Amino acid sequence: MGKYVDGFVIPVAKKKLPAYRKMAQIGAKLWKKHGALEYFECVGDDLSPALAGIKFPQAVKAKKGETVIFSFIVYKSRKHRDSVNAKVMKDPILNEPQSTAMPFDMKRMVYGGFKTIVEF
Repeated sequence: MGKYVDGFVIPVAKKKLPAYRKMAQIGAKLWKKHGALEYFECVGDDLSPALAGIKFPQAVKAKKGETVIFSFIVYKSRKHRDSVNAKVMKDPILNEPQSTAMPFDMKRMVYGGFKTIVEF
């Protein structure tokens, strides 16, 4: 059975990237502490490739002065993901002010859980 991945695409104001990075570092430690296999936070670099289709900035309605974060967390399985996320949600660090202030508009976040079909 392949791994399971939670994926996120998030618009973030460029001036808020330091705050986002701080929040993401806390998140990475938290998810890894509770069993996530891998945790990635990636900032947009080439957001207008010449390929057809909807580009990430369009998908999250990025505004002037914003960039896009592509984030994903890797688990053993969906069951493992559900277990890790339940532990994360109970962790007291989530009640601390630096963990609750979101430096982005959650209404424009795109996310979902994915089964891997190819792993190399």
